[in-house]
Parts: sequence; structure tokens; C-alpha cells
Amino acid sequence: MNAKAAAVTVRKGKLDVQVSGSGSVEPVTSQDVTAHPAKTETVDQVLVAANQEVAAGQQLVTFTDGSDPITAPVAGTMTSLAVGSGDRVTDGKVVAHITNYHDVQTVVQVDELDILKVKPGQTADIKVNAIPDHTYTGKVTAVANEGKVTNGVSNFDVTVHIDAPDSLKVGMTTEADILTDSKDNVLYVPIEAVHSRGGQKFVLIPHNAADGTQTAEQRTVQTGIHNENDVEITQGLQEGDNVELPVVTSAGSSSAQGSMKGGNGLWGGMGGMYRMSGGGSGGKGTGRAAGGTGGAGK
Repeated sequence: MNAKAAAVTVRKGKLDVQVSGSGSVEPVTSQDVTAHPAKTETVDQVLVAANQEVAAGQQLVTFTDGSDPITAPVAGTMTSLAVGSGDRVTDGKVVAHITNYHDVQTVVQVDELDILKVKPGQTADIKVNAIPDHTYTGKVTAVANEGKVTNGVSNFDVTVHIDAPDSLKVGMTTEADILTDSKDNVLYVPIEAVHSRGGQKFVLIPHNAADGTQTAEQRTVQTGIHNENDVEITQGLQEGDNVELPVVTSAGSSSAQGSMKGGNGLWGGMGGMYRMSGGGSGGKGTGRAAGGTGGAGK
């Protein structure tokens, strides 16, 4: 197949770095209601019904001897009731359960290679598979200290509180993109345009020779932050410069031979932290380098 080099212009603008994780919608509050009478008591009245919304502190159950009633410890919906009038209640008995469906979060799994970038307070965009046309926003509230190992890969729970959970239901699956870094007015190029050899990073600057052939100048660069698509250039290029991209074959498939291969000192030398789709830059999320012959496709 015939191959030709492609080029792209160095751009200037905002560069965001995001960490992705998938999970599901969970209630922030889901709590048993327990009885704590001084002695065994007999229920006089149950003042609420299943699926009824209650306020924190609202009376739920009274007793025949007039002792202190059982009240709702939190606001929410009565998802279950386990007592009725005339029942005997002892200390510690679970009499009901309350779930607040108006205050929800998503707990997503984040790869161990990315978890150190995630901190409480970071913002996130959240997509819900059941509602594909809407993007929710949220904020990280907790990052697990212990991971769960599956097939040799450790993932960590990250809890993201959802700001306005309209139409969401508990159990819906989610994909969260957590913003871990962001810079304005930086120079950047596609991540596959940067190569690494012998500890130095470089790009290829295309030139058209007098005889019509195309040559390329190797130019050393320094890099900053990077996401799955683009990398910041802190030194070595100017806005408007052209840099070569990896070869694209005439069959239409993209080859990352110029930037994703390991062993010959190309982008894999940066640590191979990003999983690319085939050889292009469109793979979402992060991953591990396959080493040797190329990046790991998602």
C-alpha cells in the first residue's frame, strides 16, 4: 500500500487533562431506622406509609405507653416499613429504611495509573447511558485508599456527587470524566506527533525539497501536561509551525508506527500511560502501554 505523510499545525489554546471512570448512580443517603426503647415497647401507631417522603426529625412510630416516638434520622423516602400497630419492639430492631433519591452520587472505578491525579473537590462531567443527550456535572467527594484487583489491574473507587440529578434513578450506569489539570493559552500538538529517543523528545518538521520530494527536520521539544489526544509543548515550537503525524496508508487505516512504538525510543518513552484507539488519538480514557510494538488499543 502507498503511504503518505500527514502534517498538523501547532495550536494555541486551553488544554484539559481528564481521568475517566465508569460506575453507577447511588443515593448519598440510604439508612436503616432502628428502635432504641429503654425496654420492650408495644407500637401504638405507624404514622407513615411505604414510599412516603419524610423530613428529618418527623415522627414515624409511637408507643402505647407514651414513651419517646421513633423519628426519621434523615430526610428521604420510606422504602420499607417492618412494624405495625401492636408489634413488640426491642432495642436495636430495624423498623424501617429511608433512601433519599433527590441527593445522589456516582461511584466510578479509576485505574491505579491515574488515581494519584484524582483529589476531592475536582469537577467532573458525567454521562449516563440511559440519558445520552444530557451531560451532568459533579464534584469529587471521596477517593478510596484501597483498590480492588481484577485480572492483575487495580481500580479505585472515586465518589462524585451529582449537582442536579434530574431524571436520574439509582442503579443507572455512568461514565465520569474528572478534570485533574487545565492550562490556558498553551501550545499543543496531537500526542502521536511527539517522539522520544534516548531520553529526548522531538517532532518532525516537514520540508518540501526543490525536486518535489518531502523531507523532515528532527526538532527537539520539551513537553508539559498531556491528555489522551494532545500534549503541551513548552519549548521548541511556535504557534503555526507544522509537524508531521504518523503515516496514513491508502487503505484508510492509521498507523502509529511513528509515535506509539516502544523499543525504538518513540512516544512510549513518555511512560506509555495512554491507551489509543488503533494508532490514532481518539481513544477515550487511560491505559497501559503494550510495549515493544505499539500502544494498547481500547
